[in-house]
Amino acid sequence: MNRKKNNIFHSRTGAYWLMLLPALVWMIMINIVPMFGIVMAFQDYNPGLGIFRSEFIGLENFEYMFQIKDVSQIFTNTVVIAVGKLLLNVFVPVVFALLLNEIKNAAFKKSVQTIVYLPHFISWVIMGGILLDVFGLYGPINSVLSALGMERVAFFRIASIFRQLAIGTDVWKEFGFNAVVYLAALTGISPALYEAAAIDGASRWQRMWHITLPGLKPIIVLMTILALGNILNAGFDQIYNIYNQAVYSTGDIIDTWVYRVGLNDLQFSLATAVGLLKSVVGFLLISLSYAIAYKKANYRIF
Repeated sequence: MNRKKNNIFHSRTGAYWLMLLPALVWMIMINIVPMFGIVMAFQDYNPGLGIFRSEFIGLENFEYMFQIKDVSQIFTNTVVIAVGKLLLNVFVPVVFALLLNEIKNAAFKKSVQTIVYLPHFISWVIMGGILLDVFGLYGPINSVLSALGMERVAFFRIASIFRQLAIGTDVWKEFGFNAVVYLAALTGISPALYEAAAIDGASRWQRMWHITLPGLKPIIVLMTILALGNILNAGFDQIYNIYNQAVYSTGDIIDTWVYRVGLNDLQFSLATAVGLLKSVVGFLLISLSYAIAYKKANYRIF
């Protein structure tokens, strides 16, 4: 009997591994094999010679990287934009979830949630074009400004406000989707707590402050900690589709700089070195964030 059970177990396990095989092959080909390209970071890479015959120069690309003025600027831009997105993509969804939770009309509540949820599914290629038209010189916003007797403004060509626009438009696009997590967490708070507080004379604001927010605190802490691992990912898709040469000083991030230098200027080795440095720092931050999440919020992957 035991032998029969073991055979059934092994046959099922083998079937599961067979189902996973296409995904594993895909992951290896897309995520693992290209990692051998990081060798270019330590070479004076020549496309004509290839990886195996290009001259090996050690850490010269990294030394040169820190001598370039643009590098310090792109790291600053990346951190500023990423931190702004991190903070507001926690604060705004939490506030929205709290406000939406106070609405008693179920039909209106679902309608609002659906409307703010939809922009998440629009790609930045399309959304970037929409934003450039909306904020363009002859878009609706400038039309209103012109009607009020004000000068038209090329919003996305002003370096001093590009970061704010990038952060604000990202938050607007994603806050409805991010709020779903907090709305789900709100359903886990016992209604008996609200009933007891109401009997004791607590106002709606007091119930929100003393019951709802403490109930959301664990998930807020967890989401914030996990987001720390992506602090160097300021959003290539978004920035690439809305920035231009006029805002490079404040809008150029690591990913867009690597793309431009590596593919447009053909400085493959330098771009690989910067990308590798970002990946190493990102890996360390992700590891640290998961360690903190396990310690503070008892969250673990395995």
